Amino acid sequence: MHASISHIHEGTIAQEIGLEKGDILVSLNGNPVRDVIDYMFYSKESAIDLKILRGKKTLSFKLKKKGDTPFGIELKPFSTKTCRNKCIFCFVNQLPKGMRNSLYLKDDDYRMSFLFGNYITLSNLSAKEIQRIIEQKLSPIYVSVHSTNIDTRRKMLGNPKAPDILKDLHELTSNKIRIHVQIVVCPGINDGEDLSNSIKELQKFYPYIASIAVVPVGLTRHKKGSIRSVEKEDAIKIIEAVNKFRERCKRRHGDPVVHLADEFYIKAELPFPMIKDYGDLPQIENGVGLVPVFLQYSKKIKLPKKIEAVKAAVFTGTSFMPYLEEFARKLNTIEGLSLDVFKVENKYFGPTVTVAGLLTGKDILRTILGKTKADCLLVPNVMLKEGSDMFLDNVTLKDLEESLGMHVKVIEPTPDGILKGITDGCKRED
Repeated sequence: MHASISHIHEGTIAQEIGLEKGDILVSLNGNPVRDVIDYMFYSKESAIDLKILRGKKTLSFKLKKKGDTPFGIELKPFSTKTCRNKCIFCFVNQLPKGMRNSLYLKDDDYRMSFLFGNYITLSNLSAKEIQRIIEQKLSPIYVSVHSTNIDTRRKMLGNPKAPDILKDLHELTSNKIRIHVQIVVCPGINDGEDLSNSIKELQKFYPYIASIAVVPVGLTRHKKGSIRSVEKEDAIKIIEAVNKFRERCKRRHGDPVVHLADEFYIKAELPFPMIKDYGDLPQIENGVGLVPVFLQYSKKIKLPKKIEAVKAAVFTGTSFMPYLEEFARKLNTIEGLSLDVFKVENKYFGPTVTVAGLLTGKDILRTILGKTKADCLLVPNVMLKEGSDMFLDNVTLKDLEESLGMHVKVIEPTPDGILKGITDGCKRED
């Protein structure tokens, strides 16, 4: 593995000492540099002995950093370690053909877990990699457990050789590695007694297992096999079972530890827990606490009484629609505002996929085209590929704008983000 420099920032130490794009970072203070994590770990010292490979020449540099001043280099991304499991509920395997290649990547890389919060199974780790996690304190990491019963877990992972997850968790947590875990519930497979036993086993590792997220399996219309979605009755039973553990942990630790994805409460038509019970929202990107946070901020937000006249439109998936409609009614009390709200059903992936983040450009167009006289359309940024203007089906914001004949504005999917999108006047950006 080589850590190759991809960019040098101007006015930084790296530029001053003459580092160049394409240089290979060989070592820092005698420690080999394999990737960006080694670079982050070993560059904390103020005195640095740096070795660079440029072509066939090895160059050495000695320097002193001032405080937390960064070197000013960026490294090429490392090759991501892919998943060797064949999970019976794998979402990637449920994707239709013809989407962009990056969507079909199944990563199971501990570095991606540490850096970006991606979930890994621990079934793809070597002893050296576990040791590296411990030595470099790569914490927190995010782990897909699904079941602590080895037979159930192997069935779910489609991997008859998957190691005992409890042994790996014990080794990591005994070395003070903090872990956030998730259990993807497949009705009839790892719910009921299996779910209760898994939570019971995982809670023994608290506080180093810092949170347990229970989330429903996501299934598209392209799925194969007999796995079914979580229905209302399933959701009610799961909430009842998990609440027993939440109350017990709150009494014992002052922290419920285990959290349910918002979708369970939506399906069960039951109220969400109090926002304070979500703590610092460690798994909000896993759909745990998103709706309660939105509701809290929508109640506290201060609205202007009057704005410059504007007609806007906003949309979301079927599961979040009632909450967006409620906030829109509040917004429409603002003099000068006319806000249309649309519920977009996911025809691309199927009706069981109800979250906004998996909506496609074609479904948005199908829903909105010819049905609003809005000046602009507010698009939540969670629907776009990070750092781009492209939806999952390769439709772009420009495509949307040209087809609808209106300005398209990207917003944060929060009450403040929606209000800001509106009060900016939905004007075209120069």
